[in-house]
Amino acid sequence: MNDVADNLDRVRQEIASAAAKASRPVDEIELVAVSKKQDAEKIRATGEAGQMLFGESRVQEARVKIPLLPSRLRWHFIGHLQKNKIRHALPLFELFHGIDSLALAQDMDRVAEEEGTRPRVLLEVNVAGEASKHGFTPEALRRDLEVALSLGRLTIEGLMTIPPLAPEAEASRRYFAALRELRDELETEFNVKLPQLSMGMSGDFAVAIEEGATLVRVGTAIFGRR
Repeated sequence: MNDVADNLDRVRQEIASAAAKASRPVDEIELVAVSKKQDAEKIRATGEAGQMLFGESRVQEARVKIPLLPSRLRWHFIGHLQKNKIRHALPLFELFHGIDSLALAQDMDRVAEEEGTRPRVLLEVNVAGEASKHGFTPEALRRDLEVALSLGRLTIEGLMTIPPLAPEAEASRRYFAALRELRDELETEFNVKLPQLSMGMSGDFAVAIEEGATLVRVGTAIFGRR
């Protein structure tokens, strides 16, 4: 497990370097270690190396693993949440990164009312307009945000995006910048604070930080290829 600890240190150093380059305090950026398909013992070792926040993208997998691990660990849901998994997911995760439609937000609000919970969420934006990806288009988000903000149980904390797959990290910059600019416009238009920007993964998180990411989702660079 020493490799994981070394990788974690390397990722943290890269986060610090990117924050310094952007003249940002490093404590504005939180690392989400993407632990999907990793076994409980590997996650436990990563926790012992000082990483407390993990990201899962399959509710069924998380329901098995999370009870096996120390309660001090924190969990974000970073995948596409299916309507029929909402009730199971609500007790497991402190933040949901991928609320990708108004209908899903409304379903989560209804279930949260029934369960007596108050989920914290990010709205996923398909900035590049890829047909293969989930998420609001920027136009749909502008149209639907007022209704989403009126949902009594959800706390909308910001936005998330996944840029098109590219061989070079620099190719993602324009999508990260577009998400930040959209967030800034929405804050002004709707008089709301959306402080969180979840963007950047193993191949491009440094660029994402330079463009304003507050949450970076890093799996391969920590755990190696699955």
